[in-house]
Amino acid sequence: MSIPMSASPRVLKVRRIIGIDPGLAATGWGVVDSKNGKIHYVAHGKIETKAGRPQAERLCYIMQSIRSVLDTYQPTESAIEILFFGRNVSSAIPVAEVRGIIFAILAERGLPVHEFRPNVIKQGVTGVSGADKKQVQEMVRIILGLTDIPKPDHAADALGAAICAANGGML
Repeated sequence: MSIPMSASPRVLKVRRIIGIDPGLAATGWGVVDSKNGKIHYVAHGKIETKAGRPQAERLCYIMQSIRSVLDTYQPTESAIEILFFGRNVSSAIPVAEVRGIIFAILAERGLPVHEFRPNVIKQGVTGVSGADKKQVQEMVRIILGLTDIPKPDHAADALGAAICAANGGML
């Protein structure tokens, strides 16, 4: 006797999503699992480079560190914020270089990349596209069931991008 497909429970595979907040001085990362509409915290951290070191050395360190994080957590997809520079235009080029390295590594690994504008991440995490940084961080904490807001800010932002991807860009 066979069971009709409609009678079997629908079980989706786990999506492991790495969110990345790129920066030359500090790149934040956060990993979440998403299964059956539930999001679970896995890990977060930051990759710091030292000011005054040669640019190529800093970029190489970020590249090696991102590869190490990917090796450790084995994500199935990724999320990253689209560049937006309203006030701090001088940091646009170094951040774009970091993004380029990250995109190349993600492509090398065959990981799908979800890109979101900052206001879409805010909307996806808090329900309000104009939410401030503290509101986003607090909602990241609540959604992931953490006792404290993830530190540093870059890691909380990366987790926000991963949450946004898990939710399909919406709350």
